[in-house]
Amino acid sequence: MFYSLKSRLIAVFVLLFVLTFGTLSVVLFNEARTIIRSYIESSALEKMEEYGSYVSMVQTQVYDLASIVFNSEATRNWDNKVSDPTVSEGDKMFAHIEMSNFLTRTTNSYSSVSNVAIYRQEGVWVGAEQAIVQEVDYMLEPWFIDFFAQGRHWMTAHTDDAELMRNNPNPVVSMLMPIGTFEPTHAKSVMKVNVNADYFLRPLSRIHLGESGTIYLLDDRGESMLGQSTYGDYPGTAEAVTEIRGGVSRSGVMYRENDQGNQDIIVYKKLPRTNWTLVGFVTEEDLYAPLFKLRNSMIIFASVLLVVAVLAAIWLSHGVTKPLSRLVLAMRQVQRGDFDSAEQRLPEPQQSMTSEIGFATTTFRTMVGQLRQHIKTEFELKLLRQQAEYKALLMQINPHFLFNTLELMSSLAMQRRTEDTVEVIESLGKMMRFSLKFSDDLVTLEEELRYVQDYVTILQVRFGDRLDIRLTREGDLEGLTVIKFILQPLIENSVKYSFRHQEQAIVRIAVARREDRLHLVVSDNGPGLSPEADEKLRGQLTSVQLDTMLDSRTGQIGLGNVLARCRLYYGERFEMQWGTGEDGGARIELILHADNL
Repeated sequence: MFYSLKSRLIAVFVLLFVLTFGTLSVVLFNEARTIIRSYIESSALEKMEEYGSYVSMVQTQVYDLASIVFNSEATRNWDNKVSDPTVSEGDKMFAHIEMSNFLTRTTNSYSSVSNVAIYRQEGVWVGAEQAIVQEVDYMLEPWFIDFFAQGRHWMTAHTDDAELMRNNPNPVVSMLMPIGTFEPTHAKSVMKVNVNADYFLRPLSRIHLGESGTIYLLDDRGESMLGQSTYGDYPGTAEAVTEIRGGVSRSGVMYRENDQGNQDIIVYKKLPRTNWTLVGFVTEEDLYAPLFKLRNSMIIFASVLLVVAVLAAIWLSHGVTKPLSRLVLAMRQVQRGDFDSAEQRLPEPQQSMTSEIGFATTTFRTMVGQLRQHIKTEFELKLLRQQAEYKALLMQINPHFLFNTLELMSSLAMQRRTEDTVEVIESLGKMMRFSLKFSDDLVTLEEELRYVQDYVTILQVRFGDRLDIRLTREGDLEGLTVIKFILQPLIENSVKYSFRHQEQAIVRIAVARREDRLHLVVSDNGPGLSPEADEKLRGQLTSVQLDTMLDSRTGQIGLGNVLARCRLYYGERFEMQWGTGEDGGARIELILHADNL
């Protein structure tokens, strides 16, 4: 058995793919990814720890400088003088100069601080290096407004006018502190300590996450401190940042699945004192780019081996696969109902009678021929049965209607209403002439409406002023065809049920064409459809029981008969809607495909 074709094919595929290359590739890739992930995570967290210490050092210098200025006797004297309305402008200017010199000396002692300035609410600010400016534009800056309105002490990277005066166009990160009080809303002056954003960015850029991963320094509100492109460019990271800031963990790694089905890796560390957060984003594809490149090379190599294996399998199994493939194609054609194409795709009997495949092919060819003959016979029988059922339903209407009309004629004759009797006989004659054409399943819409008009004439003679019935038309109805007797049973039902509950029956008939659909509507002022009738109608619409309809002895065949014939003829192209009409009674709407002659 080992030397059989089946055994040799199984051995070749197992040895080439499953047992060797496939297992080796999966194990190697997963182990390498685990090692790289562990190294990257630990390295990133370690570098973030170092950068956090660096940020803490810069913050310490900023707070030390701000504390010196805040607690200085020089600052208090300056604030008292410029706040005293009795002090002359000259003395105030002299106080500004002294304060500027004090700020210059203080700033030079801290290498990380770029500049210090004090802004007053009356429209003057004093900075280092003799910067004394009277203006009010800074009072409209976001940092000034946020400080006094929200007590925000740190401002993200922005361009500062005091820095521009010193020919420093670079963005700065600022710490704000009130002068003379700890409550921003009570302060008259605010101290602004600037640190160049590059002072934070340069060491941050030396922390790498993959090829294009980015690390952001976020403030206590989750905004980027250093003016980097927003981390919102990474889908789903805004939610991740919110989760990190709300969590209790001070550092860690998160994994999120992105829109492409890959994972995003998020490394974070919370910094003390200011509640800032370092957050790094990198896609798994970027982080493992070399590993993915290796995997792609392995896939290419595996593909080459696969081609070689397939060629070998084709060479070994050519005598089996070719006729078997043609047999499968023939089966697909049979599944689609194309028996001729199936027989054409099958091998010739004399070419394949010496093997099991040949026997299967010959048997399948015989089965296809028998199946085609069986389907043809079944289709013809079904078509004949459907036509017979339709004719039987059609013949139900005529005796039912004729019996009612003859009763009317008898009543008119007894009342000696000669003119009405003649009118009913003429209308009945036209209707019978139309009804006796049993060879015609379809009639034009105009013929059907003339038949309805004759029927309405008989009803109006019978009920007189007690019946208010009208027919309206809408759209292009010329040349349309419908099945016979589609409206008359519905009208008869509307009149009957309206008179059961009202002294006067109001019946409205509407025929309208909208695009490729024909809408036939009959409504009345009767009691409407009860819940039981509504449920019964739904059952008839989904599954009309023809045997029940044909064996009905109750005489209540109108709507069910119409439904049965419409489903037999139109199939899925037929719809029906029902509800309450404008006059409070039942409203039945038949929706048909607008067929032309």
